[in-house]
Amino acid sequence: MSKADKKGRHHLHIELTPAQYRHLTEQANASGLSKRAYLVRLLEGKPIRARPSREIQDLRWEVHKIGVNINQIARSVNAGIAKAADAKRGLYMLDQVYELMYEVMRK
Repeated sequence: MSKADKKGRHHLHIELTPAQYRHLTEQANASGLSKRAYLVRLLEGKPIRARPSREIQDLRWEVHKIGVNINQIARSVNAGIAKAADAKRGLYMLDQVYELMYEVMRK
């Protein structure tokens, strides 16, 4: 058994063929993880998911911005200073969120 360093970690040296190394690199890049983090997840049996596409990342950002606006409207409604137009705007934004989600699911 190898000797642990001061932090209790063990270091491992492995040799890979060029094809194995290329495959490891591709898989790690696809998941958005470093090669080390990818291998650790494999060893621990944790799920490894592909990194979300740019379209999904953009959608998440749009949903986040819309959510912030909806929260601002909800605060004004709870404070008693919102108007009917504010509530309509909030419902319209919520409808936009559903449209974006539906659009992505269709692809």
